[in-house]
Amino acid sequence: MSKNIYKTVINEIFRQHYTSGIAQFEFTRGELEAIGVKLGLDPKNLGDVIYAYRFRRPLPKEIIDTEPQGLQWIIELAGHAIYRFRLERINRIVPSSSLIQIKIPDSTPEIITRYSSSDEQALLTKTRYNRLIDIFLGITAYSLQNHLRTTVSEVGQIEIDELYVGVNRNGAQFIIPVQAKTGNDQMSIVQTKQDIAYCTAKFPELICRTVSAQFMKNNVIAMFELTLDEGEVKVVQEKHYMLVHADQISVADLQNYRIQE
Repeated sequence: MSKNIYKTVINEIFRQHYTSGIAQFEFTRGELEAIGVKLGLDPKNLGDVIYAYRFRRPLPKEIIDTEPQGLQWIIELAGHAIYRFRLERINRIVPSSSLIQIKIPDSTPEIITRYSSSDEQALLTKTRYNRLIDIFLGITAYSLQNHLRTTVSEVGQIEIDELYVGVNRNGAQFIIPVQAKTGNDQMSIVQTKQDIAYCTAKFPELICRTVSAQFMKNNVIAMFELTLDEGEVKVVQEKHYMLVHADQISVADLQNYRIQE
């Protein structure tokens, strides 16, 4: 479907429910499909409309223009085939332009780099082969599952890009959901919340540490550790890693990293 069709569908859903002054409303997959049928669309393809506006693209200007100052509309899951538009405090998380780029010897096999099927898959693969979760969090971590699709009570179906388990030197064990963002995608507050909800429910005995990874320019990967603080997603730490050939890491670089440590 074209961007204009996506825009038409989501605007119509919003128009049918929105009245000035409300802070949230729910709608169903059935309503979405009814709008699609009127537009002559295949209902099976309409799920991507919600996914796109939850994770990939900004809402249309017509919807953004209704946002009160300091608040933004988000779309979250509210149960099986039920969605919720809700106003939330503006909380955009983007890579800082002032952080040092830490050079890491690139351990990604060249054949993997050549045949990676998508930017998101390439990011997850580079993160895995270069043990960036271990380096970033300071623990030993192991990939448990990627592209996990599951359901969470009172949330509905979710997808986690990759799930790691880990252990530190004291024996504490961790569950680590990872988001992968590429291109113009931004860190998803909604996805962070639902990842934490899943890990808390499924692995209550493990410590949940939520990570987001994003491709930047020049083969740099921005890594964020995120947490929930009074209902808001906050950045615990952020690092930028540049994957390079080993001979591109100078003595001066190593001395600089030693000072930081």
